[in-house]
Amino acid sequence: MESGKITKQSDDFPSWYQDVVREGDLAEVAKIVKGCMVIKPHGYAIWEKIQADLDRRFKETGHKNAYFPLLIPMSFINKEAEHVEGFAPEIAVVTHAGGKELPKDEQYCIRPTSETIIGHFFSKWIDSYRDLPMLINQWANVMRWEMHTRMFLRTTEFLWQEGHTAHATHDEAKEEVTRMLNVYGDFAEQVMAMPVIRGIKTDSEKFAGALQTQCIEAMMRDGKALQAGTSHDLGQNFGKAFDVKFQSAEGREEYVWQTSWGVSTRLIGGLIMSHSDDSGLILPPRLAPIQTVIVPIARKPQEKEAVNPVVDKLAADLKAKGIAVKVDDREGKRPGEKYYEWERKGVPIRIEIGPRDVASGEAMTKLRVAEDKIKMKIDTLADEMPGVLDGFQKFLLDRAQKFREENTVSVDTWDDFKDVFADGKSQFVWCHWDGTRETEAKIKEETKVTIRCIPLPGQGPAPEEGKCIKTGNPSKQRVLMAKSY
Repeated sequence: MESGKITKQSDDFPSWYQDVVREGDLAEVAKIVKGCMVIKPHGYAIWEKIQADLDRRFKETGHKNAYFPLLIPMSFINKEAEHVEGFAPEIAVVTHAGGKELPKDEQYCIRPTSETIIGHFFSKWIDSYRDLPMLINQWANVMRWEMHTRMFLRTTEFLWQEGHTAHATHDEAKEEVTRMLNVYGDFAEQVMAMPVIRGIKTDSEKFAGALQTQCIEAMMRDGKALQAGTSHDLGQNFGKAFDVKFQSAEGREEYVWQTSWGVSTRLIGGLIMSHSDDSGLILPPRLAPIQTVIVPIARKPQEKEAVNPVVDKLAADLKAKGIAVKVDDREGKRPGEKYYEWERKGVPIRIEIGPRDVASGEAMTKLRVAEDKIKMKIDTLADEMPGVLDGFQKFLLDRAQKFREENTVSVDTWDDFKDVFADGKSQFVWCHWDGTRETEAKIKEETKVTIRCIPLPGQGPAPEEGKCIKTGNPSKQRVLMAKSY
């Protein structure tokens, strides 16, 4: 699609998504590096806001940041059998360095995830129960050799955070898994305005090497699901593989219980597909790098003399309220061009001030999702703006929740299930499943629909006896099924 054009969501959702990324100036494909992207300043500024909010939440729950090597010995990856089997197709291996081929036992993989190398260092750092819990987080990049890529959603290299913790008991580790899942869920809803369902992955879908994986699942504007964050109960698997032991208060030598949890730049993809429209990007105020843009409308010198001081004072007043404001006083661009650009970039609210506005004491304002402009008094605009932005934030969450409700159904028969997904359609479906890998695999093979999660209490329909939609075998509760990214 040519620059400046955005495909309609209803015509071609994947093309619409790529167009919004391009027109929002968020990222571009790094064609010279297979499967990678360049995150441009506007896109990276969103990631920085995601980082800052999550980092604060992690530290409030007692976690400390650290950094571990990008290169991981292949021998480490091979230590945990289920882990290496799960990641083998995605691993990039360094076989040459310093102009020489490395011996097999000295080869490295580029970090696909860090459970193994962090397990190694945990074994050096942990001796006693007094060293526990150990609560570590890492902000890093990872590499997974993806065959089919899409910017932010699935790329060969991406940015993320990965939390890794060690505990004295399994109960403490399980509490950590749920605590961090709730950190992700609260962030998604409070900051991204993206409602999520919190649940447990099936054994087929859990993290390689984990006892259990919990997740948050969000609905995108095409009805598909996006796994937006995961939290894993690793049990003692990695503790045993890397000999991470501690002396208990009773003097016994025991293996630690570990967890890991992470989110990535995939959240930006979720942000785009949760809120944006055919005019481009829509950003919730709490993640918008620019929350308010002021466009002065003044061409002649005498007009600028009247307008600029008012604009400068308003900008200063907005900044004093903690609002990220941009004054777009670029020469050579018409106001309409500026409006178009900031709409494409998803700025929540635009303020226009010209000589007539100064004279009347009222500025023209427009919310990103509004059809019409409204007048607001310039003298009180800065005081009112936090409430306006909070209202916009709430509107986006409410709208996303309503969309999910309108596109979620419960079905009890295989024919009804297939009808939901006929002709490429997608919705969230609550239905019964008999709990077997075989049935799960058959459903996926025949419909490309997967079990997104088994809902945690309060996250879906109350448990009830029923029959599996595919086999008719007994089921004790409904699970969430959907097509996914």
